[in-house]
Amino acid sequence: MARVVVDVMLKPEILDPQGKAVQGALPRLGFSGVTDVRQGKRFELEIDGEATEEALAKVHEIAGTLLSNPVIEDYAVHVEGSAPAVAKHKA
Repeated sequence: MARVVVDVMLKPEILDPQGKAVQGALPRLGFSGVTDVRQGKRFELEIDGEATEEALAKVHEIAGTLLSNPVIEDYAVHVEGSAPAVAKHKA
């Protein structure tokens, strides 16, 4: 069994009001030095067997059709324990 992680973030050109709210609250709470905040979603999928190319292709299909909105969001797929930049998708 393998755990595959899908990180979904708004595209850079899309306004992120939740991220801006957090960014505005940080200095009021005594935290300085944070210049930008973007809010996103993380999904952890446990799949049968190994994280083969075929299994990861299915996860990409799931991420592109159900977990993200390709019009306003990008997603990255990686096997837990590996670097998130291993497999990225930008629509």
